[in-house]
Amino acid sequence: MADFGTYSLLLLIWLASTLFLRLIFTKLGIINRSPHLPPSPRALPIIGHLYLLTKLPHQSFHKISTRYGPLVYLLFGSRPCVLVSSPEMARQCLKTHETCFLNRPKRSNLDYITYGSSDFVLAPYGPYWRFMKKLCMTQLLGGRILHQHLPIRAEEIRLFLKGMMKKAELREEVNVGSELAMLSNNIITRMALRRRCCDVGGEGHQLIELVKEMTELGGKFNLGDMLWFLKRFDLQGFGKRLESVRSRYDAIMERIMKEHEHARGNNNGDDQPAVKDLLDILLDIYADQSSQIRLTRENIKAFIMNMFGAGTETSAVTIEWALSELINHPEMMLKARAEIDAVIGKNRLVEESDIQNLPYLQSIVKETMRLHPTGPLIVRQSTEDCNVNGYHIPSKATVFVNVWAIGRDPCYWKEPHEFKPERFMNKEGESVLDLQGQNFELLSFGAGRRSCPGAALALNVIPTTLAAMIQCFEWKVRVNGEDGKNNNNGIVDMEERPGMTLPRAHPLMCIPLVRMCPFV
Repeated sequence: MADFGTYSLLLLIWLASTLFLRLIFTKLGIINRSPHLPPSPRALPIIGHLYLLTKLPHQSFHKISTRYGPLVYLLFGSRPCVLVSSPEMARQCLKTHETCFLNRPKRSNLDYITYGSSDFVLAPYGPYWRFMKKLCMTQLLGGRILHQHLPIRAEEIRLFLKGMMKKAELREEVNVGSELAMLSNNIITRMALRRRCCDVGGEGHQLIELVKEMTELGGKFNLGDMLWFLKRFDLQGFGKRLESVRSRYDAIMERIMKEHEHARGNNNGDDQPAVKDLLDILLDIYADQSSQIRLTRENIKAFIMNMFGAGTETSAVTIEWALSELINHPEMMLKARAEIDAVIGKNRLVEESDIQNLPYLQSIVKETMRLHPTGPLIVRQSTEDCNVNGYHIPSKATVFVNVWAIGRDPCYWKEPHEFKPERFMNKEGESVLDLQGQNFELLSFGAGRRSCPGAALALNVIPTTLAAMIQCFEWKVRVNGEDGKNNNNGIVDMEERPGMTLPRAHPLMCIPLVRMCPFV
């Protein structure tokens, strides 16, 4: 017992001496002071600033930045993080110092379901990522392949509208978001796999349901990512669920890939489809011995998963938000409809090629993406120490660019909380400010080298579908069991729900009334 007391005393003396000497050396400049980090709220032991987060992190971040400024340093457990909340700071991180922020942080759940981050979205910046980016821009999601798949998108929009017309005949209430999700899913599964997902029980439907489950699990907060001492323990029970959902997805994708390979092996050149689906293009590269990068089967499965996860729900959610805003602003609905009638007429359905001649509709889409970005946070990781606006950003810090907050910055947007598509119209009546990442006050698809490769596809599907819905139907919201008239008091609530794509808290339920039928 005496020995223990002696050792404890010696330990205390050693600690006190160390702290005292460190203080002296720091005062003398022998030891450098801490780097000049951005402003930071008070942190708690062990958990750091995790106590500041709510179910909607982008809103929590907005409150923090309102108090501490556009660049804030946070600690989530043991992980250093930087919060970026203004266009100027976003420009510095995503353009001026882009090479320091080209990676995405690894998250345990996402890392597992994407086969160890072997997908394109989460892959570290390097030869494989550059190869896949080039492949996306030239073959998978480039202008040529999008043009070849135009008939698929046009046909699916027509089938969607016909389905809505059947429901209109029955005066049936429609879950708009659910129907739009099915439309987006059908477009993506046909482009990627040559099959529709709407047939319940079919493989396309099963894949979509599995990807939904994977996306939900991937977006879950994992304590082990923030608190290193919990990394070994599966306290939240994610392990078995992740293993189960990925193995089911893997089995279906492996079966579909083998079907494609078998069909390719049995077909001669004359029997090949006129337009290849995305899986066929990826399998071509997988089989090419001379390819610059040899794709694995896991790479292909992870890429298709990205297509389903990022390319379906995001478009559907954006259209649902846009229609919600127009229902709450009937004068804007009438203005959009008048523009469509003037340009298209009342005898044919709006097409993708018409969108360039509909500037007010384009402005509605931009204003929707400003207020309701389906990617509210751009997440990157610093690969080296960096200086941003005079502040030190340490290596391996997670950087959150709050797109949601930037879209509400009063320094850039007059009446930022109001839905005003006219803010994107110039005096000549043209829609201004593009969505391709050149304007840092509107980062709908990110910016720089790691911007969203599916932006062109989304900007074909979203405005065309929205225009067709405005052209063909009036959308009535049921109030107290009756058909309610749209008004500016907001029949439709605009509450957000937690989720990677910022969905509505409550589904948009409407009764479609046929205004024009282009199929007669």
